[in-house]
Amino acid sequence: MIDLQHITLHKPVSAIQASILLPASKSESNRALIIDALSGYKCTLHNLSEARDTQTMQRLLHSAEQTLDVIDAGTTMRFLTAYIAATNQDKILTGTARMCERPISILVDALQKLGAEITYLKNEGFPPIHIKGIRPSGVHQIEIRGDVSSQYISALLMIAPVLPQGLTLILTGNIGSRPYIEMTIKQMANFGIDVSWEGNTILVKKQTYQPATFWVESDWSGASYWYSIAALAPQADIELKGLKKDSLQGDSAISGIMKNLGVHTTNVEGGVRLTKTPSQKRVAVDFTHCPDLAQTVAVLCAANHIHLTLTGIESLKIKETDRVKALQQELSKFGATLQEVKPETYELTRTADWQQPEYPIEIDTYDDHRMAMAFAPLALLYPIIIQHPKVVVKSYPRFWDDLKKAGFSIQ
Repeated sequence: MIDLQHITLHKPVSAIQASILLPASKSESNRALIIDALSGYKCTLHNLSEARDTQTMQRLLHSAEQTLDVIDAGTTMRFLTAYIAATNQDKILTGTARMCERPISILVDALQKLGAEITYLKNEGFPPIHIKGIRPSGVHQIEIRGDVSSQYISALLMIAPVLPQGLTLILTGNIGSRPYIEMTIKQMANFGIDVSWEGNTILVKKQTYQPATFWVESDWSGASYWYSIAALAPQADIELKGLKKDSLQGDSAISGIMKNLGVHTTNVEGGVRLTKTPSQKRVAVDFTHCPDLAQTVAVLCAANHIHLTLTGIESLKIKETDRVKALQQELSKFGATLQEVKPETYELTRTADWQQPEYPIEIDTYDDHRMAMAFAPLALLYPIIIQHPKVVVKSYPRFWDDLKKAGFSIQ
């Protein structure tokens, strides 16, 4: 792991031909860990993610301390909030300054309706929060917005089987990140839980999790950066190991998105193979169900002068940083403009007469792992300085080492 204030990336001296074992999915891992805890730690979990978010989840699930620090792990904060309430523990959940700026009121409101005793310790609607368990209120049907964060919905679904009367969730408004909700339901099914989802209503009856074995797939979000590398490299033949053809992960959508951006995906034994193809010059992508891909795709399109229309990126504003503003700031350094042209619709364009400076361009990462990894492939075009490269530990700790394996030079 690189632990420096900044690094300078240079392109490989020869064609990229690499075989990369991707990190395991932290999304699948974190769900599996909560389900395992709810089953009494009787499950067998293989290939858990090495990401800091997952390591934090594991550590806190077994911690005897009253105050649990999730650091900057949003999924861990939300899943633990529901888990701690449902298991009648007395805990305080806190995190980094940015974590304490990320809203949690929608989830807390839902849990309070079910009888959970939760109080805000500083700002109303935000961590830190004090949870003192749950006293069943008799309520077993609640409404929750579907357009803010699927993690709220997943957190409630996973505890639903252990509630006295189960739970009926009525999703209101548009449903964002639907594949992540489907991932949760499929993982619950792996451990014996039956879930009914019809229209905007999800029904989970009171049931018992059954101990089972679960193998975590490699991370499609991590794969996206290699798709960008394949698209930007003059020549590339990249094999990504550990990915499944029928994935639970919404970010597997990257293979379809990249068909129009210059990368062909071939399913091979144990993973996928990426090869270059011609790309289109105008592309529209709806990121509603795969928001974590937006940075990768936006940076790639800016680099290749592809006109990109983006929708479904509103949730990026409450991530590790305001990712929309962060993209606008950093892309401007390359002569690219990302602007909202009408409500919730953005256009990305790049000036044709942008002149590359004589010195490497510095990329601020805003304490956001995806900013670092999304911009790293630009080193194939010109030297790039990445500030605070250690941020990748959140999801892909081996990222810089894997770039070296592919021939990139890191100073």
